[in-house]
Formats: sequence, structure tokens, C-alpha cells
Amino acid sequence: MLLDLQPLLLGMDWMDPNWLLDHFGETLFWLSLAIIFVECGLFFPFLPGDTLLFGMGLFLATERIDVFPGPTWVEMLIAMLLFIVAAIAGNISGYEIGRAMGPPLYERDGRILKRKYFDQTGAFFDKHGNKALVIGRFVPFVRTYITVVAGVTRMDRGRFFTWSLVGAVGWVTSICLLGYFLGSAFPSLGENIDKAIILILAFSVAPIAWEWWRHKRTNAPEAEDRDNDGRPDRDIAGQDV
Repeated sequence: MLLDLQPLLLGMDWMDPNWLLDHFGETLFWLSLAIIFVECGLFFPFLPGDTLLFGMGLFLATERIDVFPGPTWVEMLIAMLLFIVAAIAGNISGYEIGRAMGPPLYERDGRILKRKYFDQTGAFFDKHGNKALVIGRFVPFVRTYITVVAGVTRMDRGRFFTWSLVGAVGWVTSICLLGYFLGSAFPSLGENIDKAIILILAFSVAPIAWEWWRHKRTNAPEAEDRDNDGRPDRDIAGQDV
């Protein structure tokens, strides 16, 4: 059954890290850097960022890719550093493009970049603060457009760069290390990477699910703090606390 999920989860052959490795060999590592850069800021979200990061960790662990001298853990550290640089470079490019073209993009109110999306994203930044950039990094499409919207809404550069870095480090290291440790523990997983895509999807959904649950609980009637002691007056079960 899991094998049947591959077309659904990956959509196309070129979204499959194994297919890419078969066609590009070790050059895939350098191609992956370019893909991460583009996906993180250049308006093209239909790229396998998550699966490539996972695949690179897995391929390095199983030595199907060997691009740097030294043990696999050294290769892994170098790879993650380069992926973080690529992700940040993409963010900065998207931000600066959005900042430079902000008024025309905002006024144009196009099919994809609608004015209401800019307004809603600006409100989202105001409401959720810095963590919006961290959470958004884990979500396909969001990590592509959140950078240009931040530029269009003229988010403070220092704030954007700092928290984009935090998000990039968390995104790259968590998914790469997941692939690396699973690849080390289960070497055969590299030949059946479609089974692991479910874990990647869980990684993408988990931050949003957590934020939704926390926001719902915080704003629930039973979470009211009438005595201003910093704790909700009632717990989830509705009992006074």
C-alpha cells in the first residue's frame, strides 16, 4: 500500500530523490543547493525541498553520495551548512525582490499574489511575531511566498534576516538529520524512500497543527484569565484552577 502512495505524495518522477539520484548521480547534491535556493524565495514552489533534504541525509548516511572527504558525519555537517546558506540566500533574494517591487505587486492584485494575501500576511506577522518565519519554513508554498510578502510589507530587515536564519537552521538540520539517522539505522530505506515521505509530511504538518491547537486552547472561553495570575481560570476539562 505504501508503494502506491509514491505517485500521490511525489506527483512526478522528478520530485523523487531516488529518480534524481539515478539521473544526476553525485551532481544531485549541487543541484539540490540550487533547488533549495529557488524554492526559498524565487516564486517557484513546485520543488521537492523537503524530500531533497531528507534524501540528502539518507544518501550521505548510506554513502550513495560522497562529495566531500572524510567520514559521513563530517560530510553531513558540511552539507547542512551549505543547505542553510542556500536557504538564507533564497530568503534574502525573495525579500529584496518583494521590497523593491512592493507597491507594483501590491497594487497589481494578481491571481497568485493578491492584495488581500499581503494584508493577511502582514496581520499574521503582527499577531504571531517572529515565529511566523520559523513555522512557515516547514510548510511547502508558504516558505516560498512568505519571503516576498515580508518584503512587500516592508518587514524590518534585521528581524527578517535573524528569524529567517533561525527557521533555516531548524528546517535544514531537522529534516537532514532525520534522513541521516534513519538511513544509518535502516540502510535499505534508501531504496524505498517513498515510505519515509510520510514522516516528511508529518514534519511539515506538525508545526501548523501545534500552533493551531495552542491558539485554539489559548483563546478558548475556559482559558480566560480573569484574576490576571498568568494562568487560565479553567483547565481543558472546565474545572476551576
